[in-house]
Amino acid sequence: MRSRVFVIDDDRAMRESLSHLLGRAGFDVSVFFRGADAVSGLSRELPDAVVTDMKMPGLSGMDLLDHIREAQPDVPVILISAHADIPQAVEAMGKGAFSFLEKPFDPARLIRVLNHAVEKRRLLRDNRNLRARLADVSGLDRVLLGETDVMKTLREQILDLAAARMPVLLLGETGTGKDVVAHALHDLGERAGAAFVAVNCAVVTSGDFNRAMFGGDAEEPGYFTLADGGTLFLDEVDALSAGHQSALLRVLETGEFVSTGSNAVRKVDVRVISASSNDLQEKVDGGQMRPDLLYRLNAATIGLPPLVRRKDDIGLLFSHFLQLFARTYEVEAPDLSAGDIAALLSHDWPGNVRELRNVAERRVLAARRGAGSVSDAIAPSADVADLPDTLREAVAAFERRLIGKALVAHEGRMDAVAEALGIGRRTLNEKMVKLNLDRSDFVG
Repeated sequence: MRSRVFVIDDDRAMRESLSHLLGRAGFDVSVFFRGADAVSGLSRELPDAVVTDMKMPGLSGMDLLDHIREAQPDVPVILISAHADIPQAVEAMGKGAFSFLEKPFDPARLIRVLNHAVEKRRLLRDNRNLRARLADVSGLDRVLLGETDVMKTLREQILDLAAARMPVLLLGETGTGKDVVAHALHDLGERAGAAFVAVNCAVVTSGDFNRAMFGGDAEEPGYFTLADGGTLFLDEVDALSAGHQSALLRVLETGEFVSTGSNAVRKVDVRVISASSNDLQEKVDGGQMRPDLLYRLNAATIGLPPLVRRKDDIGLLFSHFLQLFARTYEVEAPDLSAGDIAALLSHDWPGNVRELRNVAERRVLAARRGAGSVSDAIAPSADVADLPDTLREAVAAFERRLIGKALVAHEGRMDAVAEALGIGRRTLNEKMVKLNLDRSDFVG
């Protein structure tokens, strides 16, 4: 789409010359003899930039600049004068002119200045639109941000399956948000008021699986007991050994288990949501997963798209994370430049949304120093350039990250977070208040 430029000059030859020059450069041009005519034109059509002479009958170029800055402050104004002097140029720039050129000017320079002005206006508009779109979303749309078709389909699947009781299998690459979807299925379903218990199967299979899953005694309940009446989320379910898969299958088939060191049979009512980043049918074919367990787990399946398949959502997601970390670190969220957007769209994002979130945090940390770019944040250096300037700020930044990661890892369960960090619950609460951390920002 061609950019629209208003040209105002009382000299007919200059108007025609500018119209011809800018038209050949790819702009749509509207010409005006007087400043008052341009003001009327602004009420009918909003240009991407304005080029105006300084000295004209009626409204001068400076008067027109004042009007545009008040009525449409985002529209860049370029002033041209045959009688330029330094005080006049300083006054114009102080009033918000984008640039000031003296006649005779280099046509190529005017084109460069105009292209820069139009690009800056476009970026301002895009950043404002991103913030407006973020302000409009709520509920599931805010938890699972995205306007692409694949995300709309994902939200519809979640709404359809949230009310069901059947097991759900979540499949997607690392970092696509399987834990977020699991939380959404729980929070939107009939078990929302009960417990949501997340289990990393790669961790429990390397330890005392039976004690972890089924408990030891009344003082040591297992994950199934903790999730009774609610939801049990089995992440990386294909990491379970063959023996552990058999034990899990028995509970899923019967709804019963026996705790370690006990002979009593206990019944449980849990909804199981499982997740994997691998092709589970390949695991079955390779003898690494029981086919009957897979049949139990995948009564319904939801596939989560990698970020590379939803590139139109990247700007919205990145702006959301910028605002999140700007609040966390108490700084202004940096705007996105054309180079930033290009870097976001050209990157492959092998770590998906998790990687995007980390890049946004690094970008905000760099912005604290008034430096950095998205490209720098995507490929961070190994030095300490992104660390805060003072020891107190560095400690606070470290504590924010450490507490934030613990909140994510333990689904916001404050007692578990405090225990993992080796501090008391009261100390944790005090630190979160001091560091301006909100639990809801880290829990799906």
